[in-house]
Amino acid sequence: MASAHPNLYSFPDAESLAGQLRTYVLRCQNAALARHDTFRVAVSGGSLPGLLAKALLASDDGTPEDIPHFSKWDIFFADERAVPLNHEDSNYRLLNDELISKIPSELGTPVVHPIDEKHVGDEDPQELADLYQEELMRVFAGKDSVKLPVFDLILLGCGPDGHTCSLFPGHALLREKDAWVAAESNSPKPPPKRITLTLPVVTHAVSIAFVATGSGKQGILKQIFDLEEGASLPSALVNQGAGDKVTWFTDHQAVDGVSFPRRGSL
Repeated sequence: MASAHPNLYSFPDAESLAGQLRTYVLRCQNAALARHDTFRVAVSGGSLPGLLAKALLASDDGTPEDIPHFSKWDIFFADERAVPLNHEDSNYRLLNDELISKIPSELGTPVVHPIDEKHVGDEDPQELADLYQEELMRVFAGKDSVKLPVFDLILLGCGPDGHTCSLFPGHALLREKDAWVAAESNSPKPPPKRITLTLPVVTHAVSIAFVATGSGKQGILKQIFDLEEGASLPSALVNQGAGDKVTWFTDHQAVDGVSFPRRGSL
């Protein structure tokens, strides 16, 4: 487990959060392009794609460092629901509607890696998970040559129960050590069938960011950051496993009452 602590940032409103999120994502992008000329990022659903769009589709500040180079992006899904890509529950559809379809042509077009929707109707989503793992192996390297893929950035949300990706409190998937992508057949939150990156893959990323906003997150963030009872929650396990590679972007409402030290700008 990592020994360093995660970074917790709190902002007064969505505008200032989005501005700082943009700075953070583009720093991750530029560092990745300097390393290997591509930016491999995984994204979750929920409110995250909307905030990501607000951040990345804003006007740049005129410096080369503040430009998204989307043609260099490989976008994966940190988790996905076993539904067709045009379904209202699809994280692909959400990200496409909020961000990808709105990217100006001069910024380039990212390579997007959705699930294979031919298998969304299967009784067991394991085949869907296996195929997505094969897609990761195609891009990152075969499983025989690397133990885990190394994403440049994974962007996550945190549910009111502390879940992240489709990793839920108390579920056996939290103990998965070998698979890169796992299947969930009985999610406590609909739809029940999903696939998800596993905890070792998430914590192995170069950088991990959570976005959590609103007063509805106060209780769970208090547990995650301040209370021993929150230590086994999936989002807390990411903090423990990745330490200072983790950065939380929150608003003041979400962390009201949280004692863990927080900062106001990157």
